[in-house]
Amino acid sequence: MLVSEIMLQQTPVVRVLPVWEEWLRRWPEPAALAREPAGEAVRAWGRLGYPRRALRLHGAAVAIERDHGGTVPSDYAELLGLPGVGSYTAAAVAAFAFGRRETVVDTNIRRVHARLFSGAALPAPALTAAEMRLAAELLPSDAAGSVRWNASVMELGALVCTARAPKCPACPVRDRCAWLAAGEPPPAYTPKGQAWHGTDRQVRGGVMAVLRLADAPVPAEMFQQAPADLGFEAAGIGVPLAALHRLNCAPEQLERALAGLLEDGLAELHQGGYRLPA
Repeated sequence: MLVSEIMLQQTPVVRVLPVWEEWLRRWPEPAALAREPAGEAVRAWGRLGYPRRALRLHGAAVAIERDHGGTVPSDYAELLGLPGVGSYTAAAVAAFAFGRRETVVDTNIRRVHARLFSGAALPAPALTAAEMRLAAELLPSDAAGSVRWNASVMELGALVCTARAPKCPACPVRDRCAWLAAGEPPPAYTPKGQAWHGTDRQVRGGVMAVLRLADAPVPAEMFQQAPADLGFEAAGIGVPLAALHRLNCAPEQLERALAGLLEDGLAELHQGGYRLPA
């Protein structure tokens, strides 16, 4: 549950599922992951994006093995103390994995609450204290009922009360919906997706694709020159290296990407080259 919750942050299920299945096959228990170098977690993360999540999962596995006897804690406060676990993830794991009464508020739940109770097409761009108070007030008092409530509202938002094309005729609470009663007013703002092409994030992703396939430190010049200019086989990393060079990024952008990966702990210098963390 902890692995899936962290993988699903800002990543759709269809992309997560094969990586999650392989991850659990390789590391069925936290202790198995904790015994591996952090770089192996990053390598196995593949192209899910935001690879710092892999480092955090590895750090959580180490903490679980060291501080909790190798068992994922069921208590919200103890979950919140694990590396990379925020309030939503701690609440979701406590509720759905352990049946605890916790207020779970994800994007889907926020959208259902906004339409059903506030009459707004979309919730505010960032989670507010008022939203958390509303969610806490709506939560059933018994643990079993609260878990069913959290799961039901989340599924309603994911499958029926969707962001772009809500299936209002199929909604079981449409007769109580403040947004429908108000005439379906448009959103107060236009959600903006994150840019990708041409950004430092894209370059970082290209560098990470090279490092994941490399079985030895990658010299800096291999990032700076096209593979055809190197004069030798690119150590099995020719395909991602060529993809990186097709981005035609400026030298200073590549330098920022490499420096950022070092700073974030996603790469390290070893024997004059770059590699995943040991």
